[in-house]
Amino acid sequence: MSEFLIQAALYLGAGLIAVPLAMRFKLGSVLGYLLAGLCIGPALGLVSETEDIQHFAEFGVVMMLFIIGLELEPRVLWQMRTRLLGLGGLQVTVTAGLVALGVSLLGYDWRTALAIGLIFSLSSTAIVLQTLNEKGLMATSGGRASFSVLLAQDIAVIPMLALLPLLALTPDVVGAPDGSIMRPAQASDHASGHHGASLVAGLPGWGVTLITLSAIGAIVLVGRYFTHPLYHLIARTRLRELNTAFALFIVVSIAVLMNMVGLSPALGAFLAGVVLANSEFRHELESAVEPFKGLLLGLFFITVGAGIDLGLLASAPLTILGLTLAMIFLKGAVLFTLGWVFKLRERAHWLFTLSLAQAGEFGFVLITFAQQTEVLLPSMAQLLLLIVALSMLITPLLFIAYERLTHRLGDMEHPEPDEISAQDKVIIAGIGRFGQIVNRMLQAAGMTATVLDNDLETIRLMRSFGFKGYYGDPTNPGLLEAAGIEEAKVLVVAIDDDDAALKLVAYARRLRPDLHIIARARDRVHTYKLVRAGASQTVRETFDSSLRAGRYVLQAMDVAEFDAYEHEKAFYRHDRHVLHELSELWDPDVPISQNKAYIERARELEREVETQIVAAAEKEANPR
Repeated sequence: MSEFLIQAALYLGAGLIAVPLAMRFKLGSVLGYLLAGLCIGPALGLVSETEDIQHFAEFGVVMMLFIIGLELEPRVLWQMRTRLLGLGGLQVTVTAGLVALGVSLLGYDWRTALAIGLIFSLSSTAIVLQTLNEKGLMATSGGRASFSVLLAQDIAVIPMLALLPLLALTPDVVGAPDGSIMRPAQASDHASGHHGASLVAGLPGWGVTLITLSAIGAIVLVGRYFTHPLYHLIARTRLRELNTAFALFIVVSIAVLMNMVGLSPALGAFLAGVVLANSEFRHELESAVEPFKGLLLGLFFITVGAGIDLGLLASAPLTILGLTLAMIFLKGAVLFTLGWVFKLRERAHWLFTLSLAQAGEFGFVLITFAQQTEVLLPSMAQLLLLIVALSMLITPLLFIAYERLTHRLGDMEHPEPDEISAQDKVIIAGIGRFGQIVNRMLQAAGMTATVLDNDLETIRLMRSFGFKGYYGDPTNPGLLEAAGIEEAKVLVVAIDDDDAALKLVAYARRLRPDLHIIARARDRVHTYKLVRAGASQTVRETFDSSLRAGRYVLQAMDVAEFDAYEHEKAFYRHDRHVLHELSELWDPDVPISQNKAYIERARELEREVETQIVAAAEKEANPR
């Protein structure tokens, strides 16, 4: 126990020291974790035998994909099918083919070459998604394209695991030409590893397929029909720790099931997340898993750094670094070409290319499995593990290169608009303080609205509190069409930008003469403009609150509460009348200070206001 506690303290302490330093120098948390592992592992020799801890830490990857699944809906996945199958499928296929061709030219057997190609076709889901989220790049077109490819790669792990045993080497196969640093060990050096316990071991192909489909079906059925009543039962206890235990139980159970049928636990967790994406308790699940995900991912990155074999690297540093950079360059060339074909440009193109050019954590899984199934010899497996780890260590530097490059190109890329998954009869454009109150009042009344805003941080903050909103420019006709402007009954314009609000009101009125448009106005002049643009009703942003403040002042001056309330209502009616009358005299081409008719009538109305308000208030108080 004491040894375990010492190891735990070393890992946690290394992370606590290295990550803040890395963040201080704007290197990113991932590079900090990797350097922490490199220091306590091969550099100082404080930890050893990281494999067991790495298996434990890989749960961070599983939890990350579970959370990603919770953020998606099946309909959104269907909308991503072109990039998943097209961009992602081509990336895996082309990269694997070119790497296999290159390895074959070095004199290796085609089976070994193909296995290496499959391993290097995968990128690091953990590092890339962590960095994209950390730097706020996930919502950009380049970030979304990268996510699509990573998801396609994770799915591709399944057929890869099925294919690798078919590539097993025979004893007479020589893996590399003599004299190469990558010369495989003799036949006696072959791995003697065995397969773990699996339900599919020894079954024919149709049996494997049947059990695999049954496992996936079980996840879908349990997620859809059994988790809901179980969660409600747990929620009644009002014990927060049971919510956490329930979330962890889901993730761990899926991992066990996927391991039993020989599938990727991460993919199973992602599928479960997608199934639960529409559930009412998905936010509770996400908040329960999030702290464990972050800690385990950090631990995983530390174990990657600690597992780097400096001895092997020191034996031929130029060759090994050259192979690592060659792999990154080849993979980057494939990504750059595919990004251009799929119409990614400028910043998005470079982000897509540089973020995915490394090998990934699933490469460790494939290398180990390939060694166990005698597809790779131990010496080759050790070399590949080192190349994968080095490429992951270089990845944060590639993101730094991206930032330097985009700095030269100018301002950072604006995120792509969200895909709108629901349409309502009410559309709220702008979700600042004004729009939030409108939205909350609707929800309190049991109604829903489609919320649009071009402030990504505001949308993210909304989502963290369980409110649904979509990022995008509300004045964009395409986004309005996706939000259901053709069928909506009410449009609430609560945009901060006065000109953008006028543009939106005018466009919506031209498109839908029958649409009820309620617009927030900054002041009286803005109100005139909105009315002429087509607003059905306007609300000045401080007018109602000022009315209430005035009523409180009257009450503080010993005016009876009822009388103060009647004064407030009378002033409101008079102001609406004044606003309507003066709007007829307002001329947008003439400054108000030079509009004599407007000024004269405003003075007359102001002199009338006291008499009218008092008379109206007395009439309300004494109707007879």
